[in-house]
Amino acid sequence: MRPIKARISIGAMAHNLRVARSHAGTARVFAVVKANAYGHGLSRARRALAAADGFAVLTLEEAANLRLMGVEQPILLLEGVFGADEIAACAELDLWPVLHHAVQLDWLQQQPPARPIQVFLKFDSGMHRLGFPLADHAAIIAQTKSLPGVAGITLMTHFAQADEATGVDWQLQPFLREMGDHGLPWSSANSAALLRYPDARGEWVRPGLMLYGASPFADMTAAELGLRPAMTLQSEIISVQTLQTGEGVGYGQLFRAGRTMRVGVVACGYADGYPRHALTGTLVLVNGRLSRTLGRVSMDMLCVDLSEFPDAGVGSPVVLWGEGLPVDEVAVAAGTSSYELLCALAARVPVEEAD
Repeated sequence: MRPIKARISIGAMAHNLRVARSHAGTARVFAVVKANAYGHGLSRARRALAAADGFAVLTLEEAANLRLMGVEQPILLLEGVFGADEIAACAELDLWPVLHHAVQLDWLQQQPPARPIQVFLKFDSGMHRLGFPLADHAAIIAQTKSLPGVAGITLMTHFAQADEATGVDWQLQPFLREMGDHGLPWSSANSAALLRYPDARGEWVRPGLMLYGASPFADMTAAELGLRPAMTLQSEIISVQTLQTGEGVGYGQLFRAGRTMRVGVVACGYADGYPRHALTGTLVLVNGRLSRTLGRVSMDMLCVDLSEFPDAGVGSPVVLWGEGLPVDEVAVAAGTSSYELLCALAARVPVEEAD
């Protein structure tokens, strides 16, 4: 059997939720489990994060699956409904859609649900992606309140730079100033805002990345935040090559040896979810010690430097990210984000659960 596998820790996710709660204060916690729980598996995340006050997903299908799994907490649809035909399902499954565009209000008015539903009204405070204009808040809120299919309203926005030095005040303060007179609950904090900006908590917080043990910040590690990695991607060396001075390895011969050296070939490639654009120098663990990738990642294999590992050979364990090697460090070295690495885990990679 091909040796690559991903190990998912239920205990780590549960621990990270407790960390989120410690920062949330009195706010309730939506555990964001979209994109197959950031690659960790929706069913696993549902069990690991069972203590959350609610779950947040992208699609009606994800929400329906959570209900089939026995989830009774509120479920937030982060992009709302994608057609009027989905409104009835929101009432049937007790889903809370995010409304961010006038057409969604039209659908709700034209096809009111069998029983009123809770909705989140999303306002654009500066990210300029989804949301009603802040300037239109009074009219939008009044229109929503007038709809017989609406049982309650929570106000919402999303931050563009919560993970950067710029912070959230340039968005949060206008949002609070405009919304303060309505006396409605509100939600704004993602992982970064929850960890760094207590004023952004509101009534609901929406942690995602931190639940899986990755840091949203470039200047602070997950360990410094008290987080534990939930996913470890690991494989083994399946072949060893010796390069002479000037010889190259892999497609394009992008890496050439400056001296005689040993190279390990690892059973992991971009078809497994490892980033093809990871260049020479991306970190790996070989026998528990730091090494680096060499040359171009191929579909099923990548190469690692064994110059300082005389005892390494066929069968030696290699950790691509996870325990002992934070996914954030790998992402930086590969010129990408931890979000992309975690979400890109391929279906062909076997998954094992750990406590």
